[in-house]
Amino acid sequence: MSPALARGFLAAPDDPLPAIDDRVIAAARRGAWFAFNLSGGKDSTASAHAAIALLDALGHPRDRRIAIHADLGRAEWRSTPAMVAAIADRLGIPMLVVSRSAGDMVSRWEQRFLSGKHRYEALETYNLIGPWSSASLRFCTSELKVQVIGPELARRYRGETVVSVIGLRRDESPSRRSTPVSRVDERFAKLGNAAGTRMLSWHPAVDWSADDVFGIHERHGLPLHEAYVQYRTTRLSCAFCVLASAHDLAASAAAPGNFDLYRHLVAIEADSTFSFQPQRWLADVSPQWLSAGLLHEVTRAKLRAQDRRALEAAMPPQLRYVKGWPPRMPSLAEASLIAKARAPILAHHGLPDHFPDAAAVQARFADLLAVKAERSR
Repeated sequence: MSPALARGFLAAPDDPLPAIDDRVIAAARRGAWFAFNLSGGKDSTASAHAAIALLDALGHPRDRRIAIHADLGRAEWRSTPAMVAAIADRLGIPMLVVSRSAGDMVSRWEQRFLSGKHRYEALETYNLIGPWSSASLRFCTSELKVQVIGPELARRYRGETVVSVIGLRRDESPSRRSTPVSRVDERFAKLGNAAGTRMLSWHPAVDWSADDVFGIHERHGLPLHEAYVQYRTTRLSCAFCVLASAHDLAASAAAPGNFDLYRHLVAIEADSTFSFQPQRWLADVSPQWLSAGLLHEVTRAKLRAQDRRALEAAMPPQLRYVKGWPPRMPSLAEASLIAKARAPILAHHGLPDHFPDAAAVQARFADLLAVKAERSR
């Protein structure tokens, strides 16, 4: 579709062109289902608005469209569910809300640390693993959004072509600069492959800037989340995101609806001795909202975190985690260092020390290496 033709579909001449390719056009003309992924953020709203106008112009049936939202539970801004519902209403499409059956985002962090403690106690991990997500482990995107939305759409529209409309932009981050206009998504279509299910992802806003997105909201009267309007965050995500800037964390902490979540996450920092971000304790963002008791617990956690890092740094570096860990049997001296480093960390978290000396550590490594050899057969 030529840019000139596409521009004729837009309600305002100043609107940027939505990106579209032959694959999406063909799906629209065949009457595929279009699922608009709404987060409550500016990009998903503007993408959906522009995509709907383009689909109308292509003659796509309106009754083959749905909005879908993955609810992250307590990790969301309190206003997000109502905002998403208002956006879907404004766009004129029915709304479907899904969520992770095993618990919300906060539960995922809590479950990760509990699992990490159990694995550390069993000497299945070399270092204690903290609760939080990271740039490489984005549970919110992978487990609570993609892994929930994808299977739901594949089951619901078995045997159909389903196009997920997602508000990704290339200028958001270096990792998104290669985002295509569309792509075939085979991760979940296999759930209905026998029926001929086909799934695509479409990114209409891929070439837009943040100014483009805000301009669409202003010209078309689209609702904007309070995170942008009242608290001036630069992006919408979880109320407290492990990838957020100091500015956005402070803005979120200023919202009364986020106070309980803020205190709960700080309590997880205090209990786990792991800061919310690698170089920033969430407790330091807005300590005025914390009780004296919780502040005392955080101070103690910071000291224990320093101890933990020093203890783990003293462990033999040649035995640190690699794929297929453990790499080999530790020497008696190395096993002694491992036992010595683990003891205070286990004690900090009230965990029993099943491998208190070098002989016990070596025996445990022998078991682990035997299991590894058995799996490789």
